[in-house]
Amino acid sequence: MPAVILTDIRTARERIAGKVERTPTVLSHSLSEQFGVPVHLKLEHRQTTGSFKLRGASNAVASLNAEQKARGVVAASTGNHGRALAHAAKLEGMRAVICMSRLVPGNKLDEIRRLGAEVRIVGDSQDDAQQEVDRLVAQEGLVMLPPFDHPDIIAGQGTLGLEMIEQVPDAALVLAQISGGGLASGVATAIKGVSPRTKVVGVSMARGAAMKASLDAGQPVLVEELPTLADSLGGGIGLDNRLTFAMCRDLLDDVILLSEDEIAAGIRHAYAQEREIVEGAGAVGIAALLAGKITANGPVVVLLSGRNIDMELHRKIVCGDTSINAGRAG
Repeated sequence: MPAVILTDIRTARERIAGKVERTPTVLSHSLSEQFGVPVHLKLEHRQTTGSFKLRGASNAVASLNAEQKARGVVAASTGNHGRALAHAAKLEGMRAVICMSRLVPGNKLDEIRRLGAEVRIVGDSQDDAQQEVDRLVAQEGLVMLPPFDHPDIIAGQGTLGLEMIEQVPDAALVLAQISGGGLASGVATAIKGVSPRTKVVGVSMARGAAMKASLDAGQPVLVEELPTLADSLGGGIGLDNRLTFAMCRDLLDDVILLSEDEIAAGIRHAYAQEREIVEGAGAVGIAALLAGKITANGPVVVLLSGRNIDMELHRKIVCGDTSINAGRAG
């Protein structure tokens, strides 16, 4: 039996009710006209902390016992999980420590600090940050709640899938961001548990897509973490990955990769045509459609996963500044 099943996701939805928003799904007239099928946008970037990560973090924190809550929590993050965990921990009056690499944009660091969490900047990759997490678990007894490879995190993210298939019951295709795989595996479990014929495709950036490289290799592999506009999708999946690699391998119908120019085009379209501000990771579904890398014979649901972009960077992208260093997204 898989580590996370549909029942776990339904339980998670009950557990986090009132702690997260049920975000709307709207029809994109511009994309629907362009592609000849209804294209719906799941506006999860409007979530309380600006990304889907609040679902998994809230479910994981709510699942802790009193002794674990007293010890506090720690995690490595590219930004959005850290922000979500800081928010969930603050509601419970808990200590939270977020470990991040130097690649994490400054706007995300500032918001995590504002929420009262302790921030540790370590090295140039998620793997470097994870070493500090491991030290804090061993020496200070903090409870590790990782950004993706954890059953409560996956189940929490899977609540998004339940909402999408309820809001668009005849969806033929769902596009979900893929990095470590917590979101993609949770969404796919929910979608296919309710509507087995609906395809679920993961979308990521070409620069340092660890899950795609691992799926191609047939096992978790190390991938260099590179600067990218989709900074939230950076980081490895862990050579000791327990859950998400196998779930993504078994549940996803495909994984699509995008160039930096294609991601920028997705950000611009979201702003100019949909009147939505999204970060690079949040725009990859739209970008995949615009790049002609997706085909569908029925309704499509595109997840807009987050909005936590540095606004000066956003301005430059929207204005078509081609001198942007893709690596310094904030």
